[in-house]
Amino acid sequence: MAGRDLGMSTAGGDPREGAPGAAGVPAAGAAGGASAAGASGTGAPGAGAAGRRTGGDGAVRVGPSVFVRLKLRLIAGNLRGSTQRLLGFVFTVIAAVVVASLGFFAMTMLRLAPADIATDVVIVLFTTFLVSWAIVPLLAFGLDDTLDPSRLSLFPLRTGQLAAGMFAASVTGVWPIATLIITAGAVAGLATGIGGFLLGVVAVLLQFALCIVTSRLVTTSLSGVLRTRRGRDVLAVSVVFFILAAQLPNLLLNGGLAGDLAGTLRGVASVLRWTPPGMAAHAIADGGAVAVAELAFLAVLTVVLGWLWIVALRRALVSTDASTEGASVRNSKGLLARVLPDGPLAAVATKELKYARRDPRGRVGWFAAVAVTGVMAFSLSRDGTGAGGIALAIAPACIGGVMIGLQSSNSFGIDGRSLWMNSVVYGTGRDWRADLAGRHLAVMTIAAPLLAALSVVAALLAGNLVWAVPAALTAWGILGVGLGVGALTSVLLPYTVPERLNAFTGAAPGQGGVAFAASFGAMIGSGVLALPVALPVLLGLTWVSVLAVPYGLLISWGGRRIAGDLGFRRYPEILAATSQPG
Repeated sequence: MAGRDLGMSTAGGDPREGAPGAAGVPAAGAAGGASAAGASGTGAPGAGAAGRRTGGDGAVRVGPSVFVRLKLRLIAGNLRGSTQRLLGFVFTVIAAVVVASLGFFAMTMLRLAPADIATDVVIVLFTTFLVSWAIVPLLAFGLDDTLDPSRLSLFPLRTGQLAAGMFAASVTGVWPIATLIITAGAVAGLATGIGGFLLGVVAVLLQFALCIVTSRLVTTSLSGVLRTRRGRDVLAVSVVFFILAAQLPNLLLNGGLAGDLAGTLRGVASVLRWTPPGMAAHAIADGGAVAVAELAFLAVLTVVLGWLWIVALRRALVSTDASTEGASVRNSKGLLARVLPDGPLAAVATKELKYARRDPRGRVGWFAAVAVTGVMAFSLSRDGTGAGGIALAIAPACIGGVMIGLQSSNSFGIDGRSLWMNSVVYGTGRDWRADLAGRHLAVMTIAAPLLAALSVVAALLAGNLVWAVPAALTAWGILGVGLGVGALTSVLLPYTVPERLNAFTGAAPGQGGVAFAASFGAMIGSGVLALPVALPVLLGLTWVSVLAVPYGLLISWGGRRIAGDLGFRRYPEILAATSQPG
């Protein structure tokens, strides 16, 4: 039983007094996804006397070391028998070592910079660490079920016991250790004298503890919401914000902020100086009486957040799971079903439109495409060089067509195990071609007006509304190219899209490499095949855009024809690849 892995006896303790879920036993990076119950196959009876104490009432007291050992066994058990996961974990460890080494070295090099600039840099970095620790676990909630506080809710452990064990398990992992190493580099970069060094060590430990406690508090408080459908929608759409954040440096550079980086840094640090991470960074640099007062405040704040975490944990363990509540479903045939004659084409197109409207996995791609295209158009329009001309309107629309086309690079991934029903109906390659045509029709139904609107916005930002016409025509042609290439990757490199999508992966565990190959191959293939129509238009030959739509339709038809025959022959392989547990 899993209880033996925790070294517990069911004779003592009230199971209603709190056992958090695996929020406190998170699996590290590549090993995520193992549940606490899954440890029963790997744990030895009795986790060891080092991690437990027997009280006078006969109840077994579980110490933090038991949770650490349980987490390590979860990681080891999750890696056993899977070469892909093992290689992924090795890559994660290597990446963490490299990041920790470079981060520590960069922190120590701050001693060569002016004192005020070095302090401002550390203030910004410490704040970034705290925000990251508060947000990233939420985004990984769907990937790692061990973050869910309900996973250990039936174990007879008190909340106080589990809070200490959860904290210990939370700091066990390559990335928490890497974070601590990078943070410790601030002592070498800022501290002066023995007193400053000692206060710096305390500040680093308090900063690290604050990150862990804040992370667990946020995750535990929102665990009930994140299990609901709306919560999963938010997690899926969160990938858009990550994409937008990647464009932030480009926006800042085009906005003219690159000329005064020191002034920008000083302004940001002056605001963050009075935040808890800012106080920790200032305490390392100050090393005096003010530093002592700031560290005392951080210690009190960490204790208060820890108490709030325990309260939230106790409440989460007795709250009703809203994810099992029923919801009303509207019965609607949809627009295409009313227009098209009954048959596989209409049925598949209607199903895909419902996925795009109801399933967060279907919506996130559309949100990402719109967001990235909008940011690119806005960023290019703020380029003060005056170069580009019509390309400023054509390029964002083409990017939107490519990104929307990439959503079709794994057409069967969302279907999952239900794809087996196709074998009952589809008996020839023509049936598979009809299926792909229905999927492409649904994509074009949404994408055509969307790309037209994006083209108008890009043309307005570029300064000439007339440019919207060639931009839309070119984008529609590129979309057709992307659909044709995506049909081939869907049957050659299929993979499972997990139900709990998050910002870090769009594939089931162990299929990340296949997902990367499918997306990268579709992007390269679409780009190469789109050059004959996109490049002349970007260079000013706008009349070529008239040929873009027929060219795109031809490529999409050819892709479906080849993919239909391949899919009919490779149906068992496609079903196996899209039915992996997520």
